[in-house]
Order: sequence, then structure tokens, then C-alpha cells
Amino acid sequence: MKIAVLGGLGLQGRAAIADLVASGVEDVVCVDTAPDGAARLAGLTDLARVRFVVPEGAIGPALAGVLADVDAVIDLLPQPLMREAVQAAIATRTPLVTTNYGKAIADLAPAAEQAGVSIMTECGLDPGIDLVLYARAARQFDSIAAIDSYCGGIPEPKAMAKPLCYKVSWNFDMVLVSQNRDSVMIEDGERVAVPAGQQHDNPFIHEIEVAGLGRLEAFPNGDALHYVEMLDAAKGLRRSGRYTLRWPGWSAFWAPLKELGFLSEDKVSGTTVSPREFLGRLLGPQLQYGPDEKDLCVMRNVFSGLEGGRRKTVTSDLIIERDLASGLFGMSLGVGYPASIVAQMLARGDISKPGLLNPLLDVPDGPFFDELARRGIKVAETVAWD
Repeated sequence: MKIAVLGGLGLQGRAAIADLVASGVEDVVCVDTAPDGAARLAGLTDLARVRFVVPEGAIGPALAGVLADVDAVIDLLPQPLMREAVQAAIATRTPLVTTNYGKAIADLAPAAEQAGVSIMTECGLDPGIDLVLYARAARQFDSIAAIDSYCGGIPEPKAMAKPLCYKVSWNFDMVLVSQNRDSVMIEDGERVAVPAGQQHDNPFIHEIEVAGLGRLEAFPNGDALHYVEMLDAAKGLRRSGRYTLRWPGWSAFWAPLKELGFLSEDKVSGTTVSPREFLGRLLGPQLQYGPDEKDLCVMRNVFSGLEGGRRKTVTSDLIIERDLASGLFGMSLGVGYPASIVAQMLARGDISKPGLLNPLLDVPDGPFFDELARRGIKVAETVAWD
């Protein structure tokens, strides 16, 4: 089996490569612009099974040249390069997994179907693991009335630093970009839009209690309607929201800064930098984890509805923490492992449906969660009846 990882030297890419090698993949191709791949992966995995490719020239032809010689590919490149990666996969008929949102490449669906190639979108942590949980939960209800989805990366309590109580286990610039994203909720069966400008100042902000951690703040950050429309059992849904989790105080910190324009994408007069870009460059270096500090990825999905005429609630909880031995962040494992698992499914032909796919509809949940559990990532599920 040969699997390529595009952006293989990034935080998530390193986790994916380590997992592919540990899973027995004979030939792993690390594609990255950094020339010192062996040094960056030294001590993390068996380098004898990793080939390094530094693409040269136009990105499209360079990617196509790599993809033509592999059984599947994981796209962990920056979001603006996703389209070229998917186009290369379609041109070479190579199954591809990307963690990015599928909406941006929806127009490529006919080409993928015609080529007979599987393009699995949104296959990381959130979205990703949560969407496979949606599929599993849907089979446990006759009808679903409410879905509340929570996920966030936070520092363990001892690593918290005031005033943000946050450290970077991902791309901090993208964290700030996500705070300029509109959200869609469902309330009383109706679509409710939460503009990005109100993300940190709206009635949907609340706190949840997580065992072992205490209270965490939840604020809207995603399109809930997009996913529930894929679930037949949720046609009569009354409430749904997708929320980011942080330590309490996050919204109170950002609301006034957002109002003052500190997250604006507009360039400051006389400069080439926006306020959001400036904040990323200023704060990012100050919010790095120490070698003995852990990040925590906290996920909760709550489904409520009817089964056999009785009201029922299913709650799925998951916490992934940093592996201090390898240095890989919980966020990296939470993204890299699902991408690796599904890429191997594609390479084996376990998933072969052509077109643009989604984990909610197209990833077999039983084998998927068995593979996560084998890697030490286990979902705790509780069921309550009214």
C-alpha cells in the first residue's frame, strides 16, 4: 500500500504519517515544501518507510505526478490549495481524504463522479469524528428532536495562562479566521443566523459541565443546518447548534475587541496587514505550549429524540490529550488519526463510492470507531430515558 500525505510536515501531517507507518503502510510519501523532512520526523517514526518529496514548479502538475503513483492521498495542505489537490486526485483517479469543508469544492462533484474517484471531505476531528457520531446516533432513534455538538482545543488546567487561558495546538491564524465565520442555528424548528460580528455576544453562549475539567464556555461556530439535512431521522428537528469550547471568559475577552475592529480582515491604512493578521503575529508566539504541557481536545455530542414512543437522550463524550512521549498534540492526533484511518479504507477499497463524500454518510462507523479505540481514542456514550 502506498499513501501520500500532502503537508506531511505540519502538526497534523506528522501525526498522520506516524499513524500510517504504525498501521503497516509499506510506502508513505511525505509531500512538503520544507527540505528537511527527515530531520523533522526523526525519532517520531520509521523513516525507512517514508519518502520525501519537495514539489517544484506549478503545484497542480507537481501533485499529479505524486498522486499517479499512490493508492490514496491525505490532503493537509492550507485550505486555499485544497482545490488543486482535489483536481490532481480527480485527474489521476486517486482516492483523497481532506479535512477541509466540502462546500468550497462542491462544483467538482460531477468531475469526481465521472472519474469514478472517491473524495472524502471534512474528515478530521470537527468536522470528522463528530459526523460519524451523527450517523451512529441516527440509528438509535425513530426521530431526533435536538442535536447539540461541542468541540474545542484547550490547554490542560496547569497550562492555562491569563487572560486568554488558551494556547496554540493548531494554526492560530486560522483560529482567528474562524471567529469571523457566520453560524447557523436551529431554534424552535426555525433557521437562526448568528452573524460573525455577534459570535461572542449572543443569547446562545452558555456553559457545559465536563467531568474532570469543570465548566467550559460554548459559543456558536458552524452551520448546524448543513449536517442535520443529511439525517433522515432529523427531519423534524426542533433545535441544533454547533459550538466551540473554551475555558470561561473567552467571549468576554473577544467581544469588545471584535467590536473595535481587531479581527477585521481590512488592511490598516498605509500597511499591508489587517488587524486580524497583526493579532495572529503578535499573540501566536506568546501562546505556545511548553514541552511538558498538554493540550486537550474536548468533544461532546448530545442527541435527543424518540425511540419506541419514549423520549431518549444519547450523549457522546471524547477527550484527546497530547502524547508527551512523541510531542504530538491531542489536536494533531484528533485530526491525523481519522484522516489516516479513512485513507487506508479508501486504499483497500472498503470505501469506493465515487464523487464528493462526507463522513456522516460514507464512513462505516463500526470499523472507524474500532480503529480509533485501537489507537487509544475511545468515545464514552451514555443513554438516558425520560
